[in-house]
Amino acid sequence: MAGKKMPYYNRELSWMDFNARVLEEATKKENPLMERLRFLAITGSNLDEFFMVRVAGVKAQVSANHKPKESFDLSPAELLTELEEKTHKFMEKQYSCLHRSIMPALNKRGIRFVTCDEMDEKQLAYLSDYFDKVLFPVLTPLAVDGSRPFPLLANKSVNIAVILKSKEGEKHYAIVQVPSILPRFLELPSESGRIFTLLEDVITYKLPELFELHEIKASCPFRITRDSDLEIDEEAEDFMSEVKKSIKRRKRGRPVRLEILQKCEKSIRSFLVDMLKIKKSEIYQLPGPLDLTFFSKFAGVSGFESMCFQPIRPVAPADFWGYDDIFQAIREKDRMVHHPYESFDCVVQFIEQAAQDENVLAIKQTLYRVSGNSPIVASLIKAAENGKQVTVLVELKARFDEENNINWATQLEKAGCHVIYGLHGLKTHCKIALVVRQEEDGIRRYLHLGTGNYNDSTAKIYTDLGMFTCNDQYGADASSLFNVITGYSRPPEYNRFAVAPHGLRNFFIRMIKAETVNARQGLPCGITAKVNSLVDPEIIGLLYEASQAGVPIRLVVRGICCLIPGLTGVSENITVISIVGQLLEHSRIFRFENAGMPKIYLGSADWMQRNLDRRVELVFPVEDPDLKERAFGILETLLNDNTNARSMSSDTVYHHVNRRGKPAFSSQLTFYRQAKERLAELQPNLEDSPLIPIHSAEETDTH
Repeated sequence: MAGKKMPYYNRELSWMDFNARVLEEATKKENPLMERLRFLAITGSNLDEFFMVRVAGVKAQVSANHKPKESFDLSPAELLTELEEKTHKFMEKQYSCLHRSIMPALNKRGIRFVTCDEMDEKQLAYLSDYFDKVLFPVLTPLAVDGSRPFPLLANKSVNIAVILKSKEGEKHYAIVQVPSILPRFLELPSESGRIFTLLEDVITYKLPELFELHEIKASCPFRITRDSDLEIDEEAEDFMSEVKKSIKRRKRGRPVRLEILQKCEKSIRSFLVDMLKIKKSEIYQLPGPLDLTFFSKFAGVSGFESMCFQPIRPVAPADFWGYDDIFQAIREKDRMVHHPYESFDCVVQFIEQAAQDENVLAIKQTLYRVSGNSPIVASLIKAAENGKQVTVLVELKARFDEENNINWATQLEKAGCHVIYGLHGLKTHCKIALVVRQEEDGIRRYLHLGTGNYNDSTAKIYTDLGMFTCNDQYGADASSLFNVITGYSRPPEYNRFAVAPHGLRNFFIRMIKAETVNARQGLPCGITAKVNSLVDPEIIGLLYEASQAGVPIRLVVRGICCLIPGLTGVSENITVISIVGQLLEHSRIFRFENAGMPKIYLGSADWMQRNLDRRVELVFPVEDPDLKERAFGILETLLNDNTNARSMSSDTVYHHVNRRGKPAFSSQLTFYRQAKERLAELQPNLEDSPLIPIHSAEETDTH
């Protein structure tokens, strides 16, 4: 690309396109109705985080007069203008989808949201009773005047601004927060269908009871989103208390978006703009309701199951079928599991068995995001109580999971585990668990390596791959990696692993360049990669070079993609698809043709600067011939998706993959069918005999 400006699509604009693909799922009539609502809610929570972190960051760059690092990227001021235009249009589309498409479909099924004016006497009586017994005791009306300043309102909370008139005719302002501790919607008694109302409508109806000495002149719900990008002083002596302080600062961040109803009275709007020091471009006037994220809870209301996807219930992994002793299974050969089609239970059991096994000497594990009630953490605590050496790296800087991780770190320390809070200046994002076991022929190391977090909750809705091995070379690499994380050990030469921040960028550069050389020499070549995001300019430049040399490159990129495929003379040998469906695509897989001896790698890293340069990441090869074939097959299945896949064209627009008369093919449903078939092959007698126990196929709903 020397001398020419490299084609590069801005990451924030690309992220907005990704959220638009999620919104598209909410508009699809073929998706079950409650799932459409759930997709709509996801676009809302995605957008919240985008404003709190990315938009806030761009605004800070504009204020600081920051210049872009790369010549091919937009300046912060140019980007902010585009983002504001794009986010306003996007929110219009969200509400158009809700009011023109989803609400009429709900009404047809007898499911309605009503305001107090539309209720009958019985419903109003029910509402009053709920208000008196449940809602009123929780509410705190806050006056705003000379002696009582405008309150510090919680990020993302829904509030009601009220204009009051006293008996003397004076104008006053007040704020009432809609309590987030209570459900946002309330079901009302109804003779036919199902009738719901929103908490803010109940409060608005009852405002006269909250301000008895005043007349209510006007009221309007509003919501603010605050800058929540944490600045953490990594030099602080007490790192944990520094993270705690920064979480508190997040609650006080500068407002970056004000959402109000379109019918909001001008005087309320002026009052809020004045109090919050908000710019005109930061105001989003919406038809309501504010904060669409509550629809994900609403979609889970009992009785709506027939309007949801058929749940994907994880089955027992075929690789462990028939084994009670997980270590024996791994000793025999490497094992692979594909979540959530196959149960995450085997990962939980790996740590559970290690905690109980008298021959296990030590467990070492990285934790990035764990669930609120984590069985893995419980097992690590049990292992320490059983006298095993337990070392856990808990990443305190995992964004929006900091508080949860602080709680776990404290509990692990109390139990006697050796806890490390991440590394200076780096996030530890690799997914690895090492169990050291004393066996007859000496010490053996057992490993679990994965593409996803040790989180039993998200493992039901994120697609990830995990590999178990006790191969010596992998074991030696794991020990070296933990020594780097826990001590001052110099990054070693790894046998099998490619590890960031010291070796992963070079590994990918080497692998991509090797394919380029093979193409020029007429040898078999090709790159297939599945990542969540592709942002890194150096990797993109090398992929363009490889494409120009004739390397066929197939990319599956769920979210942000700054590479532009299909450009003449630049990237015509590159295709990009994005898969957005029932499950969140999360696994990272890399295949290199390697002159006819293809290699395949799994790992935790996306192709972003932060993953390659500022995090501890791990990418590892799959070498067992059976598992290798299976991993190749997973990539091909993804590339054949014509249901949830959209391909990116050279104008950066995404279009649904053209079926060309082929039957519908969903990679996610295919993986689920394959997981069930693999298990069924091992259970030939299961149909005939009700007495054979089925190994832990989780019965929990995946969404």
